[in-house]
Amino acid sequence: MQNPVIVTKRLYLRETTAADAAVMFALNSDKEVLRYTGDKPFLSVEEAATFLANYSAFKHTGMGRWAVVRKTDDAVLGWCGLKLHTNGMVDLGFRLFKKEWNKGYATEAAYACLKYGFDHLNLKEIVGRVVPANLASIKVLEKLGMHFSHMDRDEDCHDERISIYTITHEDFRRNKSLSTGR
Repeated sequence: MQNPVIVTKRLYLRETTAADAAVMFALNSDKEVLRYTGDKPFLSVEEAATFLANYSAFKHTGMGRWAVVRKTDDAVLGWCGLKLHTNGMVDLGFRLFKKEWNKGYATEAAYACLKYGFDHLNLKEIVGRVVPANLASIKVLEKLGMHFSHMDRDEDCHDERISIYTITHEDFRRNKSLSTGR
């Protein structure tokens, strides 16, 4: 287990490094995985390594997109984490390899990120930004106790309209029935 930031029943989340370049290149090469993100695939493993080497969110904000690693075999399943935007909004994001979908990993990792954000970073609110057609991600956000707030435009997704889901620290604490994965 390499320097975990967060540990769950089946997973640990850690900072990404340039050593994750081949895995992140593969993740971002799947058109289905990128379908609703607005992201372009990395052109090469080298481009992924440069991106990861220059990713400074952890150092500057104490949060970022962490590698999601399965404990049983140390396989990187994708990433999940919190992102601080210039307007002060913090969003929860997750992206997993297609072969890992529908196993509860996204919910388990995302719940742990919410808990980290509220317990360690003292955040008041966390949002989820999702393309309305991405029903699987909406289902994860709703399992986490997040509620639809409003529609917005997202420059990252070709100025597409996106749904904003929110959860406050107070609501997170109050909701004892939150799904935490498996």
